Amino acid sequence: MTTEAYICDAIRTPIGRYGGALKDVRADDLGAIPLRELMKRNPGVDWTQVDDVIFGCANQAGEDNRNVAHMASLLAGLPADVPGTTVNRLCGSGMDAIGIAARAIKAGETRLMIAGGVESMTRAPFVMGKAETAFSRNAQIYDTTIGWRFPNKLMKHQYGTDSMPETAENVAVDYQVSREDQDRFALASQEKTARAQREGLYADEIVPVEIPQKKGDHILFSQDEHPRATSLEALAKLKGVVHPGGSVTAGNASGVNDGACAVLIANEEAAQAYGLTRRARIVGMATAGVPPRVMGIGPAPATKKLMKQLGMSLDQMDIIELNEAFASQALAVLRELGIADDDPRVNPYGGGIALGHPLGMSGARLVTTAMYQLHRTGGRYALCTMCIGVGQGIAMVIERV
Repeated sequence: MTTEAYICDAIRTPIGRYGGALKDVRADDLGAIPLRELMKRNPGVDWTQVDDVIFGCANQAGEDNRNVAHMASLLAGLPADVPGTTVNRLCGSGMDAIGIAARAIKAGETRLMIAGGVESMTRAPFVMGKAETAFSRNAQIYDTTIGWRFPNKLMKHQYGTDSMPETAENVAVDYQVSREDQDRFALASQEKTARAQREGLYADEIVPVEIPQKKGDHILFSQDEHPRATSLEALAKLKGVVHPGGSVTAGNASGVNDGACAVLIANEEAAQAYGLTRRARIVGMATAGVPPRVMGIGPAPATKKLMKQLGMSLDQMDIIELNEAFASQALAVLRELGIADDDPRVNPYGGGIALGHPLGMSGARLVTTAMYQLHRTGGRYALCTMCIGVGQGIAMVIERV
């Protein structure tokens, strides 16, 4: 009999802006917050029986450097004998963590897992390499918030080391995605998120974070703070971030953000033993590689690969959570998959342009949001997919239980 992997609970922090509400929260402390909430919400679980904690994190150069999954696990109060590992598939790390956990359960090697992701882009450090010669007076310093550091000259020669906005500009040119279409997509993301926040549609998946103050009571941070009210006219006035005539702007790109997410995954036996409710079945996951200069198109081949692997079609998907790294790549992916720009199944509560994109957390956030949407709407299947820096895509299908 096939062993299935089920999502039994999922929770995340609100997403903070760069230098925003979560600026003083270390990545390991941030990762502990949703873990602690999972423990609180599921008192019937014997937490000593968790087989592993797998977290995605794309940086791992600062306070997140000492295996942030296990650090967060310990800080959350999970037993010291529960192991943890941190995985890095850049933007896809959080989704990959869920997929790895699901595969371990399906293989029969584990019964109860926690997966998710964390990223504090605000607190990402500067790094400096060691001198290459004795008495060297040269030093190279890199900002680890996002993008390349210590680039390989051979890599640059063979594939280029385009920045993320440059890859988005490449996609816009290669796939003929206009500036107007990008701005319209970005505006729709902001408007959908604003409506979802007004109606409290994200409340189920968010655990508020208490932010200590030097004076007075703690501030309760309970809502994603990246969304901004805007208009097509305002978006059209923004200059290109790659070059003045470019189409990729701060308004039609995702943000630089902070956040954490944790997902409790079990097989049927463990779910019954600990009184857990199976919320969604993890049907499958696939990854695919693409040229680094057009990394944003990655979700298209990853999704096609997954549909073939599962014997399914996009027509079966009731929800499509496509990470909006950039409007240009999101639109190019949709068109490559034969999905309309304004398909109501796509990011019905908005996406990364409005919510932000804490790299290691975003994939887990997509899966979490999709699960709650399926239960709210009565849909059956959700596709979650995203592009990955250096040229990859990742896709996962979950089914409401």
